[in-house]
Amino acid sequence: MSSGTEHEKRFQRVYAANFEPLLAYAMRRVEQPEDAADIVAETFLVAWRRSHEMPPEAEVRLWLHGVARRVLANHHRSGARRGRLGDRLRQRFRSALAVDPGSEVPELLTVRAALARLNEVDRELLMLTFWEGLEPREVAVVLELNPAAVRTRLSRARARLRDLIGHDLDPPGHVLDVMAVRALEEGR
Repeated sequence: MSSGTEHEKRFQRVYAANFEPLLAYAMRRVEQPEDAADIVAETFLVAWRRSHEMPPEAEVRLWLHGVARRVLANHHRSGARRGRLGDRLRQRFRSALAVDPGSEVPELLTVRAALARLNEVDRELLMLTFWEGLEPREVAVVLELNPAAVRTRLSRARARLRDLIGHDLDPPGHVLDVMAVRALEEGR
């Protein structure tokens, strides 16, 4: 019998004798049963990797409980980190919602109406540049155009949009703030 086979048979015996006690140990220490299964699986993975450190079978159960305890501690630390991350995301989300979304509606409606009056190429150029944040060279790839042509067409499209917005509101150029957003410099 080869040493690899002996090693596998020993591990199988250790696994069979200790799986249920370790699962019960983990189940009593986590909120979700799925987490207990993950902890036991991770424990036996560590045991497999460190099998050369595994004590004789009379003491292996305690050794496995020590491994499971450390795996469980990592699990709880990960959960605490996830909780803190979730708190930060919820806080950012709340602050983002604190801005009155209705405050920008008139300007957005004006820009959308003006965009709808532009031809399709102008509209797509402007939306890819200002709404999607793409650089002219990136817009050129998306639209399969030459980057120099994109820059020229973008300049003309901006002028046409500015003219349309200027004619929609009193005084002309009411939503210049929206149009004043500069396209990203290439090579950001």
